Amino acid sequence: MLRKMFVIFGASDILWMVFAVSQASQIDIFPSESKIFAQIGDSVSLTCSTTGCESPSLSWRTQIDSPLNGKVKTEGTTSTLIMDPVSFEDEHQYLCTAICKDKKLEKAIRVEIYSFSKDPEIHLSSPAEVGKPVTVTCSVPDVYPFERLEIELLKGNHPMKVQDFLEPSEKKAQETKSLDVTFSPTDEDIGTALVCQATLHIYDDDSPPKVRKTTKELEVYISPKDTAISVNPSTRLQEGDSVTMTCTSAGLPAPRILWSKKLDNGNLQLLSENATLTLISMRAEDSGIYVCEGNNPVGKDRKEVKLIVQEKNFTVEISPGPQIAAQFGDSVVLTCDVRDCESPSFSWRTLIDSPLNGNVRSEGSKSTLTLSPVSFENEHFYLCTVMCGQKKLEKRIQVKPYSFPSNPEIEMSGPLVSGNPVTVSCRVPNVYPSDRLEIELFKGESIMMNKTFSKDVSKKALETKSLEKTFIPTTEDIGNVLVCLARLPIDEMEFELKQRQSTQTLYVNVAPRDTTILVSPSSILEEGSSVNMTCSSNGLPAPKILWSRQLSNGDLQPISENATLSFMSTKMEDSGIYVCEGINQVGTSRKEVNLIIQGRESNKDYFSPELLVLYCASSLIIPAIGMIIYFARRANMTGSYSLVEAQKVC
Repeated sequence: MLRKMFVIFGASDILWMVFAVSQASQIDIFPSESKIFAQIGDSVSLTCSTTGCESPSLSWRTQIDSPLNGKVKTEGTTSTLIMDPVSFEDEHQYLCTAICKDKKLEKAIRVEIYSFSKDPEIHLSSPAEVGKPVTVTCSVPDVYPFERLEIELLKGNHPMKVQDFLEPSEKKAQETKSLDVTFSPTDEDIGTALVCQATLHIYDDDSPPKVRKTTKELEVYISPKDTAISVNPSTRLQEGDSVTMTCTSAGLPAPRILWSKKLDNGNLQLLSENATLTLISMRAEDSGIYVCEGNNPVGKDRKEVKLIVQEKNFTVEISPGPQIAAQFGDSVVLTCDVRDCESPSFSWRTLIDSPLNGNVRSEGSKSTLTLSPVSFENEHFYLCTVMCGQKKLEKRIQVKPYSFPSNPEIEMSGPLVSGNPVTVSCRVPNVYPSDRLEIELFKGESIMMNKTFSKDVSKKALETKSLEKTFIPTTEDIGNVLVCLARLPIDEMEFELKQRQSTQTLYVNVAPRDTTILVSPSSILEEGSSVNMTCSSNGLPAPKILWSRQLSNGDLQPISENATLSFMSTKMEDSGIYVCEGINQVGTSRKEVNLIIQGRESNKDYFSPELLVLYCASSLIIPAIGMIIYFARRANMTGSYSLVEAQKVC
């Protein structure tokens, strides 16, 4: 809220104008000054008061009849003109007019405007550094009228420069005026005060002017220099040692100390902001160039030192390594062993930082990682990290899970029949990795087929792989052996050969064939005779014999499963076609015979061919038997037998 001012006896900004009318007509003015000075932004009240007139008429105007830019408040014999806030438009000669009956009186007062509300400001172009030029600027903001302004800059009690601004402004406006001085600070200037004093001579008489000043202590800087490093115990160290490095640097203000290590790419890695840097349990990788930098607002200074940390050798062995093949479901123990390190620290991880999926146990100089049961999640490079003091070594081992749990399975598409194609399948179940599987099929010692498999990168899974081969078995294959051999090599890893095989003996079936019927005595018989019909059939396995009789409608009526079908006393109704079938699981072969039974009367004069053959044979056999007996007896008597002699006798 704007501050209100009242002019009283020239010390305030409130003017009292008193029009005093005596018994005749008298005017008194209080105070006697005809001009007041008002600060832009303040509040000014001009009061016009009359005496000796009971009901005066009071009014205000400027001498040039411009707008008042204020508020008028009239009560009785007093009228007040309030300008709040004061601005450039309020700089006028103001007249108060009083009319008392037929008499008119006026009184004038001039209002002069000025602006001088802020202290000067001191600015330096850069931090003041001993021996380096710096420019000091002393500025006075928002001043009016600036042609009455005077600025003086002092360093301590010694004036540096005084400047007036005598040229009148072309327009009414608040302006910022400044004074610049360039000098080079010395050590003697440390702690000296800079004083900027601004004076605004607004009064025309001997009244004291308006004065504002600002003081600023001169901070003089000295850039860091003479930076030095002390190292204890030495710049050459062994692993596990400690070292303390202390850095000093001169300057004003006192330099801030920064310790850094120079990286391979030349960049600096900040280590500490203390003057003393202590490194404990040094490692070989701590060797390098260490940089101490002293800096303050005006500069910096560096010093370097090179530390050499010699390694303390120790060894790490991992077993069984560097690769191991592990069967799914088995348990595998990886062992990390350290030598020449008293108190090693162990850690295990995979090369891709996936979960271990195993149990770690560390004791003394040995650490083990147990994977149980082995699964797909264990197919990784495992790294054993050993810390000995600050030195780190890593060894790795590759675990390759595989699955090869059972022997191949041999299956046939159907029974083996000589001459008929059949497909043999050799299946290897639940195998991984299947892209390394090789299957070979042998018949006897001859290879029939081999097969390898491509890799399916889209999945990790146990798979069943198979080989199929179609061939035509023959009777020569009977008793031969089929061999299915499966191999699963895992890279060039040295471990027992992963191979499995299954065998199956070939039992080749032969469909029934060469079926024959032997009828004794004949297929044409006299009623009441007996007859034997014997059936035989070749095949593998041996065919089963089935005797049937063909009915009139063509159907077969099973009679017997014996190889021989016998009739002890035939009848006329036994005549007909008899069928013999040789049957096994791979086929059927049949043979027919027509059995004819004749009545007795119709056969009295019948002389069958069979009887004729029997008669002729008996007529020849009986004399032959007699001759054999004769010669046998004679041979027994003489002790020898001569075919030639026998022929002579004949």
